[in-house]
Amino acid sequence: MPPKITNYTVWQQSELLMQPAFIRVVDNIRKHLDISSWKGTYHDVVIWPPGTTDETKVVVTQLLQDMENATPQQVEDIRKNLATLPMPHPGYHLRLQRQEQQVNVDLWDLCYQVCFLNYDAENISVDIDTSLFDDLGEVDWQDLENKTKMLVKQLFESLPGA
Repeated sequence: MPPKITNYTVWQQSELLMQPAFIRVVDNIRKHLDISSWKGTYHDVVIWPPGTTDETKVVVTQLLQDMENATPQQVEDIRKNLATLPMPHPGYHLRLQRQEQQVNVDLWDLCYQVCFLNYDAENISVDIDTSLFDDLGEVDWQDLENKTKMLVKQLFESLPGA
């Protein structure tokens, strides 16, 4: 799940960090894959809130598809129905494979670990890692790179047989 940001300043800071963090994560993964026996492929995924039933997923998916060819009044009715249902959010995963082994990595989750202090997917309330900003409030590119490098290294060291 995406983190819950309730503070406007944290929201602004996360907007400054997320794109460069994502770029640094992907680049550091590439560097590790270049020297690793693991092969990686990237995949767009749909992530549903925990506890969403298969039946609800089918209903939401159908309603979203119905919106594409609906009249304006039908679109309004569909939106009202969707407002009461759990909605998925887009995700981006890295599938790492080596022989018979396979590991899926949520890249947004990894970016959240870079951008936020002590990020835990179970506890989605977050605080920004202010050490990733310089005295002027700009992104500290070297600190961002160092933290990203460390987290990606930990990821690869945690793989089976590493």
